[in-house]
Amino acid sequence: MNQSRNQVSNWLLVLGVVALVVAPLIIVRGSEFAGADGQAEEIIKQVKPDYKPWFEPILAPPGGETESLLFASQAGLGAGLIGYVIGFYRGRQRQ
Repeated sequence: MNQSRNQVSNWLLVLGVVALVVAPLIIVRGSEFAGADGQAEEIIKQVKPDYKPWFEPILAPPGGETESLLFASQAGLGAGLIGYVIGFYRGRQRQ
């Protein structure tokens, strides 16, 4: 009984994190935030005005803040995964 309660709590935490990541994507529209990619594109256009990009994004985010949010979410997910793997192997060694 206690283990199933922990599993439910863990899944609720995961759903809460997903909601925190997805909610700004839906709510915030037209945000302005210039990342390194946008700045590089501007400089390339200054240096070589006739440059054509190789491809266009399939799904463009609604604003620069969304791109920043996706990058931060990816970094957080990667850090969580690395922490989980380290903890898993550390716990296995102790057993």
